[in-house]
Amino acid sequence: MSSTLSAPHFHNEEAAYAYVEARIWPEGPICPHCGGVERVGKLQGKSTRVGVWKCYQCRKPFTVKIGTIFEDSKVAMHIWLQAMYLVAGSKKGISSNQLHRILGVTLKTAWFMSHRIREAMRDTNMDMFGGEGGAVQADETYIGNKQGAQRAKGGFRHKMKVVALLDQRTGRARAIHADAMVPNEVANIVRANVDRESVLVTDEARHYWRVGKEFADHRKVFHGAGIYAKDGFSTNAIEGYFSIFKRGMRGVYQFCSEKHLHRYLAEFDFRYGHRVVLGYNDADRADALLSGIVGKRLTYETIGARA
Repeated sequence: MSSTLSAPHFHNEEAAYAYVEARIWPEGPICPHCGGVERVGKLQGKSTRVGVWKCYQCRKPFTVKIGTIFEDSKVAMHIWLQAMYLVAGSKKGISSNQLHRILGVTLKTAWFMSHRIREAMRDTNMDMFGGEGGAVQADETYIGNKQGAQRAKGGFRHKMKVVALLDQRTGRARAIHADAMVPNEVANIVRANVDRESVLVTDEARHYWRVGKEFADHRKVFHGAGIYAKDGFSTNAIEGYFSIFKRGMRGVYQFCSEKHLHRYLAEFDFRYGHRVVLGYNDADRADALLSGIVGKRLTYETIGARA
């Protein structure tokens, strides 16, 4: 039995381009400049770069990289595919240092690739969770330290704040960076992401008590009283999500600045929503990641210095 990483598209540049083109252009190449699909041909000259096509409507050359996270990258396509497979298949993430050592790219390049891949993982379909009486679990946590914030005595003001939701019907999770862990902000996050016909399931945190009245039902599980499930409702699944997230952030990434937190959250959301129990293996997860690369170009100037 051969390793998955022995597949041609992980080692051969032409095979890598063909692999990406088949998934981004399932019905054939599309010119990113004019949208043309009919008068398009692949350039085959000896001096032509791999993967270059030409549109004979607007007379411009193009590759499948244009308009994606790969645009303007000097990294070979097959190296990109290796990186995406490793990030998608690592349950708690994989550090830039590790990618740097495995892929043979510089640490700066590995860090930038990681953020581009996280951008591809970001879900742009912000549909509402729950609906029709479906249960949505909600919980919050604190992670890391805000840059420049003084450590609070007996509080969490110096911590970064995250509110997460889990749709029990689909098994998907969505974590949102909150500016402050106060009832109004938490309530607005819940309102913006959960259908009013849902059953909201939380612990006894008072952030949710008022907004819970706006939903079909609000079930509270009182952890302080030693109750972790009641009438078939619990917050165990969303707490399991946070467990994976925290082990990854503390054990693998170790540090994350607040300006990049949303991308790390997108990474853990993506893997959780494409986990084995939902029918995805590592190859399926990598292909799902590849489907998110379009329209998410990220430049180094946009993302800022490493932090």
